[in-house]
Parts: sequence; C-alpha cells; structure tokens
Amino acid sequence: MTSRPGERERARDLLASAGRVLILTGAGISAESGVPTFRGASGLWRNFRPEELATPEAFVRDARLVWEWYGMRREAISRCEPNVAHLAIAEWQLRDTNVGLATQNVDGLHADAARTARRPHAASDADGSEPHGRLLELHGAIFRSMCASCGIRSDHREPIDASSLATLPRCSSCAGLLRPDVVWFGESLDPIILERAFRWAEEADVCLVVGTSAVVQPAASLATVTRDTGGAIIEVNPERTPLTSVATVSIRDTATSMVPAIVPTLPPSGRPPGSASKI
Repeated sequence: MTSRPGERERARDLLASAGRVLILTGAGISAESGVPTFRGASGLWRNFRPEELATPEAFVRDARLVWEWYGMRREAISRCEPNVAHLAIAEWQLRDTNVGLATQNVDGLHADAARTARRPHAASDADGSEPHGRLLELHGAIFRSMCASCGIRSDHREPIDASSLATLPRCSSCAGLLRPDVVWFGESLDPIILERAFRWAEEADVCLVVGTSAVVQPAASLATVTRDTGGAIIEVNPERTPLTSVATVSIRDTATSMVPAIVPTLPPSGRPPGSASKI
C-alpha cells in the first residue's frame, strides 16, 4: 500500500474546509470489523452463490432456504462491532449536520456506531430521525424486514427459525411472509433514498469514498457527480479502483488506519449549518 507524500494532510485539509461532505462506504470498512462476505468454496453454502439466493425468484421458490441463509448471515454479523472508522464517521456526523453518509453495506454497523456516538448526549440527532437522519442505506439493512404482502418495514433482530415454512417470520399487520429488507439482484434501489444520495452528491464540496470497489452502480456514480459539480473526491482504499485516476486525493490504506486520521475533530469554522461552498 503506497500513497504520495502529504496526501493524508491534503485530505484532512479538504475535509476541514468543506461546507458539505458526502461519505460513501463499501464492504472494505466492514471487513475490518470481521463481517464475512459469505463467498468462497467452503461451508454450508458452497453449492450456492449469493446471486442464486438473493433474488425475488429464489424467495418465491424456496423462502425457507433464503431465510436460512440470511439467518446464518445475521448470526455472524451480530457478533461484529463497529470499528474505529465507523465510530469516527458517526461522531463527525453528530458534530456536523453538513455531513451525509451513503453506504452500500447492509450490516447495520453505521447505525450501531451512530447509536454509540449519541449515548453520551441527551439531545437527539438534529435531523430528528432514527437511527440517523443522514444515514442512507442504499442496499437496505439485514436487521430490518419487509412484508412481502403489504410492504411494511420494521426492525427485526430476532433469531430466524427456518426449520419450516410455518416457522418463518410473519407480518404483525397482515400475517404475510416477511423477507429481509435488502435490495436483491434484479431489484431497483429505493428511489427516495437514491434521490437523496444524489442530491447530497451534487451539493457536496467533497465526496469521501471509503472501502468500496467503485464498480457497483448506481452507487459508484455518486463520487463522479460530486466531481462533475465542482467538488473533490477523496478515496481511501488499499487497492486501486476505477475512481483512483479521477480522485483529487487517493490514499492506499485501510479505513481503520486512515479515516480517524483525516476526519475533522471540530465542525468547519465560519460556515453556518446547511451552507455549501464548492472547493
């Protein structure tokens, strides 16, 4: 992992002087918390690929099998905790309402970090929503369920009993079968969440991209929207990505090593809440 000298300082200066920032995170930030990818040749699911299970068609064909897989994933993720990069971002958002966060991850660790950051503070989040008004979970959340019949969403952390179709979780409103509230292959992202993310990208002075391969669309386009509207891109990733060549600053390092070192410790001075000034 190599970066040009002075890139950390340049990234810190860009973020400190920005009026509005969008952070985009991917699997790399959660891998450092031990969140597995569930790919590979070993284990119970060696004969199945995520692309075969994470689809509406698979759920219709065998809801019990799909829930068994997600139950295993939820159990593994529940043993993971937010790392210092998650916490640095959460604390920054708590201090500064001009920092938005869009994540491709479904593990809920950003939401957990936001709750941890808020515990010492009596006041609620400035946006008035839970778990964090400026957290956009682009691909959904594995600890949230959605009714396949009526569409109601709710937090859902209870263990999954996938021993039979009759034991699968049901909607408390209509008794319909619940499904994980995640975006499956072949499904579109929530248009409201996506629109908010692109609005943040358009208004941001800086897009900080952490731990994402920058190949999954439409999330991969957020950083270039910021660039195209006059902002800067800061990339933190151990490996080169398609964003590297267009980033203002590209740092070859891990999220836990670099994010706490570059995020501002205090809100940008001299900028009123809600202001934005392209760098």
